[in-house]
Amino acid sequence: MPPADRYAVFGHPIAHSKSPLIHALFAEQTGERLTYAAQDVPPEVFETEARNFFAGGGKGLNCTVPLKELAWKIADRRSQRAERSRAVNTLALRPDGTIYGDNTDGVGLVRDLTINLQLPLKDLRILLLGAGGASRGVIGPLLEHGPARLVIANRTPEKAIRLAEEFGDLGPIKGSGFSDLSRESFDLVLNATAASLSGEVPELPENILRPGGCCYDLAYGSEPTPFVLWGLDAGAAVSVDGLGMLVEQAAEAFLIWRGIRPATRPVIDILKNREHRFWR
Repeated sequence: MPPADRYAVFGHPIAHSKSPLIHALFAEQTGERLTYAAQDVPPEVFETEARNFFAGGGKGLNCTVPLKELAWKIADRRSQRAERSRAVNTLALRPDGTIYGDNTDGVGLVRDLTINLQLPLKDLRILLLGAGGASRGVIGPLLEHGPARLVIANRTPEKAIRLAEEFGDLGPIKGSGFSDLSRESFDLVLNATAASLSGEVPELPENILRPGGCCYDLAYGSEPTPFVLWGLDAGAAVSVDGLGMLVEQAAEAFLIWRGIRPATRPVIDILKNREHRFWR
């Protein structure tokens, strides 16, 4: 029997990653033979490590913080959504030896919000915190669902403004700094900064969340992230982390690699039970 196909996730840091378990559950569910490992790869050696992985027989990579924009650069061909976002979280080796890049973050986030959490996005006022690679991958899919307004806020306002201008043809979008948000309130606040990884929360004005609003942290952990706790303290009707998004984007990557989309709900339930997670 030939060896199982090899896949991996590259990131820095990466020790917390649940992606190996998720893909092991997908493989068990679908009967696909593969291995999937996590590897800590700093940005300065990413291209070398990625090319060595594929040259050594690897079939596909996921790329997480802070490697998504670097992954975009090494892809020979890209999906339309990856081209638009200029950030790639999924790389696949094609039979002709070329590397294909896609971004499954946006569709993963939207599926978790609209299907798993049953939160329609149409006509919502949405605040997206952060203007890095994580944000770039979700802006297009969010705007496709017709929110009333999408505001990108960043510690450096100029970066958020440039990002909003880049996506301005897709819908009502604006960039600003955190301090400029004091006159606005939102139905949904999404945290795409790396603050949760260092135990912090972006500095936000009081009353930024509308009554009955929702908070969502694109990061995840075995306990509620600081942003999830902030959302609960702010009175959010729902305040959750990005575990569902992680599973949904992984299923899209699995589809790209193996041609089959696994069921996500059973995997989300397993991870929640395993981690004794806190949800509201």
